[in-house]
Amino acid sequence: MSDLHARSFGAVADAYDRGRPSYPRDAAAWLVGEQPTTVLELGAGTGKLTRQLVDLGHDVHATDPDEAMLAILRRDLPDVRTTVGGAEEIAAPDASYDVVVSAQAFHWFDLDRALPEIARVLKPGGRLALVWNERDERIPWVKKLGRIIGTQDRATDPTEPVSTCGHFGFVEDAVFKHWQGVDRESIIDLVRSRSNVAVLDEEARAAKLEEVRAFYADYGRGMDGMQLPYVVRCFRSVVADRIVRHAPAVEEPVSSDDATPMETTSDGTDTDMLLIDFR
Repeated sequence: MSDLHARSFGAVADAYDRGRPSYPRDAAAWLVGEQPTTVLELGAGTGKLTRQLVDLGHDVHATDPDEAMLAILRRDLPDVRTTVGGAEEIAAPDASYDVVVSAQAFHWFDLDRALPEIARVLKPGGRLALVWNERDERIPWVKKLGRIIGTQDRATDPTEPVSTCGHFGFVEDAVFKHWQGVDRESIIDLVRSRSNVAVLDEEARAAKLEEVRAFYADYGRGMDGMQLPYVVRCFRSVVADRIVRHAPAVEEPVSSDDATPMETTSDGTDTDMLLIDFR
């Protein structure tokens, strides 16, 4: 994906915060654990996952390369430590965090630079955790929405680059499901916040949003809106035992107890019941 797309989110930060879905608590617990621990979040954006991590009791340091996105996170989560920065150069000492997590952002990273940096700042036995929300396009009306707004912001499976880079071990994965309530306003915010729409010129963007309004008029339920189903793809991997580390001249890490080993959970939902057309 282009650098232009990667840098497009700041201009639509408010729409991103209003329109993008959150993440289920069970998925956040699987990624990071349920016992309080130190977490570095890369590409935290406006704090969609951060809120869940804070609610679970974790000590989160949220980072993002876009100041406009972080400004919203600071507004809503004023007690969370934040830093403007990317995954390729992490301003933290070696072995600083129990978990490094990234939601909906890993596909933007320069992995040749980011993966060694992530491994460097993880404590021995620490974990890299990744998550993506993806619309469940098995459902006909959801697939139609996907055709209108374009390819999802999804990555190729991260298992191969993580497991073969030499810095991490076996990659575990899990899938969760949840739904996002959308109405005629929030579905526009959802689409406006997408990078492929944000980079369009004004005329093309307006035309795309009109397509979405027409879709909602056909499939929505007025003030009741619609429930947009998501598949939540989660991955985690333990840092390798032998990592060559160095000691940059930055502030001392926040200490914490080791995280309790995480257990795979399920939210018990089944989107098969939604394999219907809402027309």
